[in-house]
Amino acid sequence: MPREAARSDDLPRLDVLLRGGTVLDGTGSAPFAADVGILGDRIAAVGDLSACRAGEVIDVAGRVVAPGFIDAHTHDDRALLSSPDMLAKTSQGVTTVVTGNCGVSLAPLLPDRDPPSTFDLLGDRGWFRFGEFADYAAALERQPPAVNAACLVGHTTLRFGAMDDLGRAANAAEIARMRERLWRALEAGAIGMSSGLHYPSARAAPTAEVVELAKVMRGRGLYATHMRDEADGVEESIEETLAIGREAGVPVLISHHKVIGPQNFGRSLRTLARIDRARREQTVGLDLYPYVAGSTVLDPQRCDGRMRVLVTWSKPHPEQAGRDIAAIAAEWRCPPVEAAERLLPAGAIYFMLDEADVRRILAYPHTMIGSDGLPHDVHPHPRLWGTFPRVLGHYARELGLLSLEEAVRRMTSLPAAVLGLEGRGVVRAGAFADLAVFDPDHIIDRASFEHPTEPAAGIALVMVNGEPVFAEGRPLPARPGRVLRRSRHPVGEAAAVAS
Repeated sequence: MPREAARSDDLPRLDVLLRGGTVLDGTGSAPFAADVGILGDRIAAVGDLSACRAGEVIDVAGRVVAPGFIDAHTHDDRALLSSPDMLAKTSQGVTTVVTGNCGVSLAPLLPDRDPPSTFDLLGDRGWFRFGEFADYAAALERQPPAVNAACLVGHTTLRFGAMDDLGRAANAAEIARMRERLWRALEAGAIGMSSGLHYPSARAAPTAEVVELAKVMRGRGLYATHMRDEADGVEESIEETLAIGREAGVPVLISHHKVIGPQNFGRSLRTLARIDRARREQTVGLDLYPYVAGSTVLDPQRCDGRMRVLVTWSKPHPEQAGRDIAAIAAEWRCPPVEAAERLLPAGAIYFMLDEADVRRILAYPHTMIGSDGLPHDVHPHPRLWGTFPRVLGHYARELGLLSLEEAVRRMTSLPAAVLGLEGRGVVRAGAFADLAVFDPDHIIDRASFEHPTEPAAGIALVMVNGEPVFAEGRPLPARPGRVLRRSRHPVGEAAAVAS
């Protein structure tokens, strides 16, 4: 639609004016030159605002003004409280994080025993101290972080709070307890439920158990899943995910879609075709991290020499963080599997994917971007610090796999629509002033597997709810983040892009 310049006499005095930039509005539309005016926590106007008065004028000539990026898959539940500057995210242009993924959320859980290793995704187990999701949301509201949070409730968290043995299916009484806790969490602002059916702590859960919980979310939330199998059984796992969505009547989101192992390289051709067919009949989304390696807790069974495994942390041997299992095993003069067992509890990076599959999934027009970083690892995967600039700099600018405006859409209006976050993910009058200003010619990730915490290059300014939180390489003191609720009637993806 045509964009008209805002008249200065139609506007109140602005708090902040971003002058002279190139706007990528998040919808995938072509870039256009415009000023962006901010009043309070909202964008007041987009256009020629040269006649407007503002409390602060920031020259952004030569830079892109885009919606703040939405990290569709994180494990930042605890980091929002323990590291509220959220520098790993704001330094990438991220203004909203989606927490509680892979079945593990910080709430609702007051553990009466040691949680299983899956819970190490969130770091120190002492942070599991919120018996209700409402308590966790209240803690974020009392001490806000720099970014917004859209929170999922973990299926495994619900299981651990309701069951005495995670190695079996939940019975009717346990399912009833989990449904009640999930209902209260949705009432308190959670946007849905995640599962981690791949992990031992949820592997015994049958499809029917997940369906019964997901039914609570009909019309109220979405179901995101780290599927039961992303390797040889990936297609069967997609069918299970789709069936859960159909039977429960809820949208589904396939987390960090991938196909694992050389024997499965290329199967993304079939998985994406199946997802595409399913989208004609039900609501299906997916996200991806742009790397050929994944990261989670250390599993000795995956240390059989078929892939490179890099240790990210180890409680009994913290000195081994950042080293390959093969090198540790050689030094200890034992098989790699034994070395891994001696390192437990621990975390690891697994080099298990094919670049062609990563590019194919990234090129798929409905794929969102999620970092899946583990912020409490001593030697984290570089995706924690580099995901979004890597997509913009490497895959869009350098490889031309997708245009810059399309890359921005995948990080902004697309996840806002899928997640039901009204007023986010676009640059237009009336939207919340979550903004990322970057240099399109120089934005790039600098985090590597050897040096994983290097901040990205090219991010000039990040604003959350109208307040600057990061500028020119440094965090700012503002903590304007909010807990975001899902719209009761989220707009569809197509409608969001067309508007």
